[in-house]
Amino acid sequence: MKASQTFISTLKEAPSDAEIVSHQLMMRAGFIKRLGAGIYNYMPLGLRVIRKVEGIIRDEMVRAGAVELLMPVVQPAELWAETGRFQAYGPELLRVKDRHDRDFVIQPTSEEVITDIARQELRSYKQLPRNFFHIQTKFRDERRPRFGVMRGREFTMKDAYSFDRDQASALKSYQAMFEAYKRIFDRFGLQYRAVAADTGAIGGDASHEFQVIADTGEDAIVYCPTSEYAANIELAEALPLLAARAAATQAMAKTPTPGKSTCEDVAELLKLPLAQTVKSLVLATDELDDKGDVAKTTVWLLLVRGDHSLNEVKTGKVPGLKDGWRFATVAEIEDHFGCKPGYLGPIGLKKPVKVIADRTVAHMADFVCGANEPDFHLTGVNWGRDLPEPDLVADIRNVVAGDPSPDGKGVLAIQRGIEVGHVFYLGTKKYSIPMGATFLDENGKPQPFEMGCYGIGVTRILGAAIEQNHDERGMIWPAAIAPFECVICPIGMDRSAEVKAAAEALHEELAAMGIDVVLDDRGERPGAMFADWELIGVPLRVVISDRGLKAGQLELQGRREAAASTVAVAEVAASVKARIKAAMAG
Repeated sequence: MKASQTFISTLKEAPSDAEIVSHQLMMRAGFIKRLGAGIYNYMPLGLRVIRKVEGIIRDEMVRAGAVELLMPVVQPAELWAETGRFQAYGPELLRVKDRHDRDFVIQPTSEEVITDIARQELRSYKQLPRNFFHIQTKFRDERRPRFGVMRGREFTMKDAYSFDRDQASALKSYQAMFEAYKRIFDRFGLQYRAVAADTGAIGGDASHEFQVIADTGEDAIVYCPTSEYAANIELAEALPLLAARAAATQAMAKTPTPGKSTCEDVAELLKLPLAQTVKSLVLATDELDDKGDVAKTTVWLLLVRGDHSLNEVKTGKVPGLKDGWRFATVAEIEDHFGCKPGYLGPIGLKKPVKVIADRTVAHMADFVCGANEPDFHLTGVNWGRDLPEPDLVADIRNVVAGDPSPDGKGVLAIQRGIEVGHVFYLGTKKYSIPMGATFLDENGKPQPFEMGCYGIGVTRILGAAIEQNHDERGMIWPAAIAPFECVICPIGMDRSAEVKAAAEALHEELAAMGIDVVLDDRGERPGAMFADWELIGVPLRVVISDRGLKAGQLELQGRREAAASTVAVAEVAASVKARIKAAMAG
């Protein structure tokens, strides 16, 4: 392709509303143009990258046995009502009505639709296993769309859904998709981790996220450098940091802590390690009557070590809190503790509460906690002596770097990542059973489908790849998904017949070899031309000049290389092919 045959529109400066590097560079390079909040036009160069991402995904999905179809963007609301998600999904689900006042949704995902297809088309165990996938536009009405394609409202995703006869078969399908995803991200040329994750709003029983490693990532990835353990911080197990509870060595004392309401301030005042303090968090659960009114409220006191933080996802899985919880109101706190937040603790309550201690807190001795009186804390507190054992001991905290790995093979480290793929084992409860999606087994009896779902954020891949691969000059695309694999930059092409002839000949030769090459025939000055292609991030650049041709040499430079190397004219095509092949192989 020649540059004059496509559309290149670069900017020297990013728009002021472009927040992160990928957003800034995609706007500057003319990959995207903003149409509305979280909605973008994908311009020719950006679309080329999207199509390459889609091509790799299609190859590996088909290789894994999945069959492509296409489900609509607009879906009838009654399907979503069958699973309860029409009401439960929240404001991110864009709900619309047609001229007949019928409810529809602009799909954020397609579980209901694919389950409807399965219950109509898959009637016998002989038709299983089956995996369908599509690549389609999605819409989620984000409250605050930001970061360009990283958190837009309209985006493209690949969804796949597996249907199996039993759990064993479903887990085989899950593993097949897991392996396919590893091949996909390997081919993208991105550094990533597959981590155990929470199932979230989609539901299900097992889940892994595929996280592209980047310092700007929204997610914290927990891993063990000396083992295979990896998990999202929402799911990472926090082992107790104390093997057993030590014997009490102090008497409990009410200690003045004027104006010191945080664990950090209390520890500093008392000249104690922060790890000797205990933090109190107060939650509430509501039981509703037949009319939907609150019939009963239970208050919960959660205790974590002062240097730790509450993990809300883990908390939502604790018995008694699984059906939903909220932070208690100030009025509820005062009613049960007789004190405003800041000095709360488990001793001397006005009304009983359910006490949940984190695993580490349950093993602490001589600890410090609030006295339920302003400007006072209790020191030297011990379980069994000063207060009853907790109602429940559970893992409710976020892990921190240096914690022991749950697999016993080292200690944990934490890095940032961008979620770009997610695989779920759904089972039967979330979609199959509510929607009556069944097949006939060997005995002719109806059984619900065991389901799995598998997503990749196609357009998000672009942002994640840039966040991981860029420098002060612009983007640096992995060869497999770059808009072009190689760019030919002729200097003075409009003035030199020799340069023009050599550039066009090399362009034809590389294209005939199957290389995705672009010839910059725009007549730009060398500085502006080089700056454009460095911004666009093409992996390999060939420079043709009169001086080089007279010496029988051309300049070849990789995007990450500080300087160009000279290659004989007759050897350039072979060198380009070899370097791109090596780049594709990783």
